[in-house]
Amino acid sequence: MAPIAVGDKLPEGVLAFFDEENKLQQVSVHSLAAGKKIILFGVPGAFTPTCSMKHVPGFVEKAEELKGKGIDEIICISVNDSFVMKEWAKTYTNNKHVKFLADGSAKYTYALGLEMDLSDKGLGIRSRRFALVCDNLEVKVANIEEGPNFEVSSAEEILKSVGA
Repeated sequence: MAPIAVGDKLPEGVLAFFDEENKLQQVSVHSLAAGKKIILFGVPGAFTPTCSMKHVPGFVEKAEELKGKGIDEIICISVNDSFVMKEWAKTYTNNKHVKFLADGSAKYTYALGLEMDLSDKGLGIRSRRFALVCDNLEVKVANIEEGPNFEVSSAEEILKSVGA
């Protein structure tokens, strides 16, 4: 399947998270994105170096600025289980706006066409590193990294794309 691209509609799918009462919840991507301007960014793995030290911190640090540019939701997904995503989110104590959602079986990652096989590194199927800006489910920006790169999907690059 071709990777999601500008002009495409964000596919429907279900992701998981633990709520404030520590109850496992399922959420429809469309329920989070319909009628809103969102950033959906994906990382290969929770607690991995680039994801943990660069990609996620950028969105946590730039969240207020992004919200000021009209972004309603900032969502991080990874092919990890909900327990891992919950614990990973806790490490960002200054986070107020980034939602951490689990795509445990990579079903949504496949729907986006952004899966990659990292079995040779012992990681199995994972998400490519990416950042999408969507307005009412339509992809307006699709910054998708090649291989292990971290060049186009950063919060700084997305900030440039959402206008001055």
